Amino acid sequence: MRERLPFYLGVFGVMALSNAIVPVLNGFGAGPAIQGSIYSAYFLGALLTVLPAGLLSDRVGRMPVVRAGLLITVASGLLIFLAGDPAIVLAGRVLEGLGAGLFVSSAMSWMNSRPDHERVSGEFLAALNLGLLAGLLGSGLIAGALGSGRAGILAFTFLAVLPSVLVFLVREDAPGGQETVRRPARRAGILWLYLSSVILVGSTGAVTALYPSYTGDNPAPLGIIISSMNLATILAVILASRLHLPPVRTLRIASVILAGAILLVAFSPAGFPVVGAILGFIMIAQIAYLAGTGIPQGEAMGAYNTASYAGMTLLPFLAGIIAGQVGFLPAFGVIAFLALSMAVTIGWCPCGEEVSAPVRP
Repeated sequence: MRERLPFYLGVFGVMALSNAIVPVLNGFGAGPAIQGSIYSAYFLGALLTVLPAGLLSDRVGRMPVVRAGLLITVASGLLIFLAGDPAIVLAGRVLEGLGAGLFVSSAMSWMNSRPDHERVSGEFLAALNLGLLAGLLGSGLIAGALGSGRAGILAFTFLAVLPSVLVFLVREDAPGGQETVRRPARRAGILWLYLSSVILVGSTGAVTALYPSYTGDNPAPLGIIISSMNLATILAVILASRLHLPPVRTLRIASVILAGAILLVAFSPAGFPVVGAILGFIMIAQIAYLAGTGIPQGEAMGAYNTASYAGMTLLPFLAGIIAGQVGFLPAFGVIAFLALSMAVTIGWCPCGEEVSAPVRP
């Protein structure tokens, strides 16, 4: 556990800081255009670095990239806290995304190269979602208690300092031995797995983006409803990582259930925890699948995170366009159909189910 703790604390801190600005966005810029740009700038930075970070971790080692990502995260938090000009805040959010991209891809490469990658991936993703939840709720509470919208930013920046120090104590060979031996897969075929990440992960972002305007609820109940998705994901990734389910079959079943859950959200907020729980099983299955492809895990995790961020960027945009043109229910329907289609296309990946039983050399 000692060698894993810096990674868990790191992803918690990175994700918490990324969400800490959300409840207090109106204090960093006037008007929805500026605030939306500040929010989105983080995802732009992350999208730019997740793939290069994965490739770089295969070449120079994971720990240098992990350390760089955390140090950049701390620097970006301080910049955002001190900035008085919205343009500097915008630059700070891009920098924050760059650091997150470096850390997440290299840390997930480290994670997926371990013999116990399924269990570790569950714990890592639980810490990730817990960080998102803590940043969203904690920043608002801190701002209310101290009367400062920037206090939460500073608090979560300091929180990220601890893992930034601890990772310098982790050796490069921390996974504990040679990586497992697996049959190499054709990279072209793995594109279907990455497509499932674009659609299935992106569909959760689309649902989250549609719901506030669809219902017109106040921010407080909306925050509770949407947070239920993160809570369900935390529980689901821990459970799924211990069940050792066959990845392809799991993704097929999960795609069907997710499509139904997306439609349920259009009629009841009870759909959100179902979406979150299914997302947990989806992410564990996708990561387990990639662990067995024979592809260097820096490359695999870089491409996987690129696909996830692309989905979180493209599908909410697509859903918004459809909702604006023909209505919210058709938008939910199209996103549900795209999720359902992944039950078919995931079967076109070339690896079968052998990833569930890697062999030590």
